[in-house]
Amino acid sequence: MRFRLFLLSAAASCAAFHVAGVLTARPIWRYAEVLSIGLLLACALVSRSPSSRWALGTALAVVLVDAVRTTPVPPDRSDYGWMAFGPGPQPEAPSALEFALSLCWPSLTAVLVLLVAWRRGGWQRRTVAPGVVGAALIIGYATVRIVSIRHAVVAEPPRGAGTDVAELTTAVSMAVLPPLALGIAALALASALAGHGRWLASSGATLLALLALPLMDTCIGMVPMPLSAGSDTAVFAWYAITPTLSMPQPVPALTAVVELTGYLLLVAGLTTSSRREGALPASA
Repeated sequence: MRFRLFLLSAAASCAAFHVAGVLTARPIWRYAEVLSIGLLLACALVSRSPSSRWALGTALAVVLVDAVRTTPVPPDRSDYGWMAFGPGPQPEAPSALEFALSLCWPSLTAVLVLLVAWRRGGWQRRTVAPGVVGAALIIGYATVRIVSIRHAVVAEPPRGAGTDVAELTTAVSMAVLPPLALGIAALALASALAGHGRWLASSGATLLALLALPLMDTCIGMVPMPLSAGSDTAVFAWYAITPTLSMPQPVPALTAVVELTGYLLLVAGLTTSSRREGALPASA
């Protein structure tokens, strides 16, 4: 028990270092996020809880791989100096859908793995109903964003000149699909865990569902469109909180807080024994 608390506390401390680095756009320690997820993985593996350790371990391993892949590049002062540009093919930029998948696949995969493990025996009306309401709100936000962008382009021809409205609407709709899938899957997981009496883990899954909202605005921002189109409905965009010189990335920092806190609560809630009958996950 003490070792488990030590691992959770150390993971939370590393997560705080990572969030501080995101907030200031200057990583305090490059491997803070990697170590935080690694400590959570270790906590899941050493736990003696009767819960499905393979599912939690697999889910965190996926997140750990992405954390390693996205480790901040160390600053190299030797790169400063003159830079010459010559003729040549321009690198192909990823589409908004590809960008959305690259952002959402770790969390979405982790949630789906846990959902497969805990899918049986946890569906109860009192726990499913809030999940349905939450899913409706996430779908509603995505719909409002798509409709507002389309309306902004159609209503102001000068700003939308040269823009194919149908293609733009399709691109925005495709960009919101991965975050939308993450939000709905996380709410389903939260309902299943609550049905098993895993309320702490359920709150962590709910935070991962909330993560879909800022990710949705980030993915929409990758779609080429007229400036400020539909920006009045972007509640979770990067400029929702005014950046400052000392805190240039407040919204990404809050997004990191929500994500890492969600993983922390999932691990804390799934590595403790539950006395409730039927708390064990279904075998896949």
